[in-house]
Amino acid sequence: MTRPALHEGELAVQRRAAEGRRTPAYGPVISGDFVDFIRRQRLAVIGAADAADDVWATILTGAQGFADPLDATTIALRDVPPPGDPLHGAFELARDCGMIMLDPGARKRIRANGRVRRVGDRLVMHTEQVLRNCPKYIQQREPVADAEPAAAQATCGTAITAVQRQWITDADTFFIASRTIRHGADASHRGGPPGFVTVAGPRELTWPDYKGNSFYMTFGNLELDPTCGLVFLDWSRGRTLHLTGRAWVDWNDRSVLGALRTVRFQVKHVVQVDNATALRWRFVEYSPVNPNLKEGKE
Repeated sequence: MTRPALHEGELAVQRRAAEGRRTPAYGPVISGDFVDFIRRQRLAVIGAADAADDVWATILTGAQGFADPLDATTIALRDVPPPGDPLHGAFELARDCGMIMLDPGARKRIRANGRVRRVGDRLVMHTEQVLRNCPKYIQQREPVADAEPAAAQATCGTAITAVQRQWITDADTFFIASRTIRHGADASHRGGPPGFVTVAGPRELTWPDYKGNSFYMTFGNLELDPTCGLVFLDWSRGRTLHLTGRAWVDWNDRSVLGALRTVRFQVKHVVQVDNATALRWRFVEYSPVNPNLKEGKE
């Protein structure tokens, strides 16, 4: 697939946001400094649709080097979604996939989108878009000693439980996956102060959209297909909380401090995976550009 610099959904959102047209500088090639960055990372977030066309985001982890650029347009991840993960078995055939490699300690991230297929014990992506994102809203964390490996345990539902509600309310970070049939998949980072995501009900979340890079890759996909997936990572316990559903943008709701608009998400399915990863992280500090929600509403 050859992806346009901006597809019609992204162009429509840029016009609605009235911020002027901005075109991200990317291509399919993994540049030299990206190669070194990717090989140092231990955490990748991927997003794709499953066989039922529900879109999910999930995490893959490993020792440094588990993510390996094999050549200028190929990345191999030496990890696959385990049983119980909503994307387990999804990549037996090649499918569109978005990926974000995140370094919370350095507040750096790289996105790579393309086609992914499982090859043995690896996922292999042939890249179509590779780009660097700014450090905004990345909370600084540093890795600590890994936990002892344990079998992943998944629980499924169609609504958010009380425990999961508190998990989401306390979160300062999540990841969102989006996809269109014509233009492929994408995975993106969202961050803010704890409490920036509101659980409006057992099947509804809202969050403010802060000023970003104005590429609107996520919003552009949602403009064409509202199906999307979220994943929340419990950084200190290695659990993951996966939600799939539909999202839409309320362009007039700026009720939360710092919000340019508000995103509303309707839950379809919920999967919680305990022991999703042995990685553990220690919180260091919040992003200096996070709005201070204690100051009240605008």
